[in-house]
Amino acid sequence: MSNGFGFSFPNDGRDDDREGRGGDSRDNQGGQGGEGGGPNNPFAAFGFGGQGGLGDILNQFGQMLSGVGNSMNAQPGGDAVNFDMAARVARQRIGQAKSVSAGDSKAVEESVKLVDLWLDEATTLPAADAAPKAWNAELWLEQTMPMWKRLVNPVAEHMNRAQLDTMPEEAREMMGPMAGMMRQMNSVQMGMKLGHALGDLAQQALTGTDFGLPVAPRGVTAILPANVAEIGRGLEVPGQEVIVHVAAREAARQRLFQHVPWLVERLVSAVEEYAAGLEIDTSHIEEIARGLNLESGDPREIQEKLANLQGEDLSPRVGSRNATATERLETLLALVEGWVDVVVAEALADRIPSAPQLAEAWARRRATGGSAEQAFANVVGIELAAPRVREAAELWRRVGNAVGTKRRDEVWNHPDFLPTGEHLENPAAFIDTLLDDSTDADLDAEFAKLEEELRANPDLTREDGDGEDDGREDGTEL
Repeated sequence: MSNGFGFSFPNDGRDDDREGRGGDSRDNQGGQGGEGGGPNNPFAAFGFGGQGGLGDILNQFGQMLSGVGNSMNAQPGGDAVNFDMAARVARQRIGQAKSVSAGDSKAVEESVKLVDLWLDEATTLPAADAAPKAWNAELWLEQTMPMWKRLVNPVAEHMNRAQLDTMPEEAREMMGPMAGMMRQMNSVQMGMKLGHALGDLAQQALTGTDFGLPVAPRGVTAILPANVAEIGRGLEVPGQEVIVHVAAREAARQRLFQHVPWLVERLVSAVEEYAAGLEIDTSHIEEIARGLNLESGDPREIQEKLANLQGEDLSPRVGSRNATATERLETLLALVEGWVDVVVAEALADRIPSAPQLAEAWARRRATGGSAEQAFANVVGIELAAPRVREAAELWRRVGNAVGTKRRDEVWNHPDFLPTGEHLENPAAFIDTLLDDSTDADLDAEFAKLEEELRANPDLTREDGDGEDDGREDGTEL
């Protein structure tokens, strides 16, 4: 099928791309209200759908128990999260993912090559030395798991420690040799929760670094064509334009992650810093317990007080002493995605008719369906405020207008050069710092030029002590 981009795409496959995926992926996502994950399914938290009846549920439950036993035997004293269990549960959530076709791979490869040419005109950061890859949900899970381990494990480790710290000293002593078993059980439980979240995310992810999270391996620009086709169904936009837009976003992120060497580690270190300060607050639960006063012995009164607890939040409150780490993480994610918004808009503006529509669709998806803060909350366990991507994009746009593309992109040269959270509210203050730096740089260049001229012509340095003219009236030198 020919099109206006100078290369060929396979058919969108709107009628057949559900084959092999086990139906609409949304039916398998917990909390979405579908048959498999709605609030009426008591097994939804374990990743079990409700479509196969009680027999299927019991069969899956038996498989899960078998897997728990195998995983506990395989990882004595291992990670704080049982990642074998996580992978098993995630694959169960994914089901039979549609395989990647040769047409999918070709479409991804040609899209990335094309958008890299366009991005060259919108940023001074060079194209990433990364191979374009077409993934399905299973490949996404397999390839991104190493980075999820880096992000999740420190949080889980410190969560276990924080839980122990909340226990009375007598209780910790009584646990004694059971502490190892409790650790393994917690590891399995957290592995199941992680697998549930990753299985859902694998069916929603469009690229290897959705929403500024660099979870894909270095050197890979990954697109998930089946998931891209799924979100493109209701947009009334040609399928090739959708995949080109997604490829442009991913290629732009890859330029940042490869040519800003400190960026990935900065994101990871913010998670580790948050984890190091984890603490669990149960004071509100203790206060509610003290207020119950169940010593009256009156069954009716006791029943009424217990009934009043239905609206109370009895879950421990998890926080971190290092709250600034989350603020830095939120700001950094916003700056990454805001920069991508601006660069992609400039690159596609005159080339893709639906570019504004696709940009707005991406913003809606980020706000309502898939987002960095949701991924961190569900997978990593960190509650983030929504990154202020629109404010960050406006800041980058104004910076580019004020000092140009080259100076805008040079801001990424060092983390200390980046805008802060306050600058997102006041872009003019950040632009002023860049303009001051530019003035200083111009003066430094002029001084350097003058020094070079003086070294080349020493006669220019000869002056009288009183500062008057160094020549006689007849024009001869002194």
